Amino acid sequence: MLFASFDLVSALATLAACLVSLTLLLAVSQQLWQLRWAATRDKTCKLPIPKGSMGFPLIGETFHWLLQVFSKIFSHEALESYLPKIQLVIKDTLRAWSSNPESINVYHEAQKLTFRMAIRVLLGFRIPDEELGRLFEVYQQFVENVFSLPVDLPFSGYRRGIRARETLQKGLEKAIQEKLQNTQGKDYADALDILIESGKEHGKELTMQELKDGTLELIFAAYATTASASTSLIMQLLKHPRVLEKLREELRSKGILHNGCICEGSLRLDNINGLQYLDCVIKEVLRLFTPISGGYRTVLQTFELDGFQIPKGWSVMYSIRDTHDTAPVFKDVDVFDPDRFGQGRSEDKDGRFHYLPFGGGVRTCLGKHLAKLFLKALAIELASTSRFELATRTFPRITLVPVVHPVDGLKVKFFGLDSNQNEILTGTDAMLGATV
Repeated sequence: MLFASFDLVSALATLAACLVSLTLLLAVSQQLWQLRWAATRDKTCKLPIPKGSMGFPLIGETFHWLLQVFSKIFSHEALESYLPKIQLVIKDTLRAWSSNPESINVYHEAQKLTFRMAIRVLLGFRIPDEELGRLFEVYQQFVENVFSLPVDLPFSGYRRGIRARETLQKGLEKAIQEKLQNTQGKDYADALDILIESGKEHGKELTMQELKDGTLELIFAAYATTASASTSLIMQLLKHPRVLEKLREELRSKGILHNGCICEGSLRLDNINGLQYLDCVIKEVLRLFTPISGGYRTVLQTFELDGFQIPKGWSVMYSIRDTHDTAPVFKDVDVFDPDRFGQGRSEDKDGRFHYLPFGGGVRTCLGKHLAKLFLKALAIELASTSRFELATRTFPRITLVPVVHPVDGLKVKFFGLDSNQNEILTGTDAMLGATV
């Protein structure tokens, strides 16, 4: 009887501890999301953080204006203009990977790739490679400490993050000033151009601080999740060589890949959007390896769910991964099967919110079309111009924090291919190619 009582008390104590831990976790999580907005801004910036918005002051006229701006930044016309630049960034990166005699850490290199894409394509900054590398290291330190506890002490993560932000904003201010002074040779309007012009159209001349804030937000949005998805894409192509070969077959059948080379002028936005199997592959990567676990929403009207009343004003979290794992429309949910999205099956068409890698509703990810275009362009280059193999004996396990990525980063050896799909020896001048 004594042991039974002890076991009961122990179980109750454990349950109480779990509930307290969960409560603290949720409280800290919400606080950190609020800090995420504030952390990207200078202390002198007086933008308000409205209650219940999770720290994102996108409400009223400001919200609608930003929606208009982002609709231009990620419009079909804008994506068409970004595409050639995205291709050049990816080509240059794959050449560098292939010329490296050692294996690379794919996740780390994918972070560099998406950072470079954001800086040079999305924002149109002409920053030399060496300076860009230093800026990336500072940005890495900033990101690593964004979600630190707000304890402003020497050597704390919060203090390191603040210092990294200050250094980063100095570098961004220099790049913005150079961009504003040098408008020659531009053949497309990048996101920063659109942001500036939209401000003028609405009678608002954006300050330097606002430009730095907007720039940092765009980099943040394009960085971690796209790097995560890029790494997952490469891992799945390694695990499933038949999928890679089927991709090559589609590229050949559409006249994009010929004699091992991408035909000049064949990669237009409409052509890429017409590659059905490629679209299935990207969808399946995002279903099985959604970069983030979920998101927050604020309850606008009291409602009832499974017998529980959820009051107006509460913050709720929805799980993307659990939705994908439990949605009844998907068969064999743990299997990587791009054909589930093919015309014969179309498993994602049987429900509205069974598949939501970019969230849903009015606050769905505004940059989702750019993210998918980037992943498709990367897959095309991987299938056309590279051979790559796992550099370790087994595939690494996956961790979900802060975004989905392999615990060891995924060690892979890349080899360049010539027009006959033969391996190119590393160290040749031809592999240095064009840079962006």
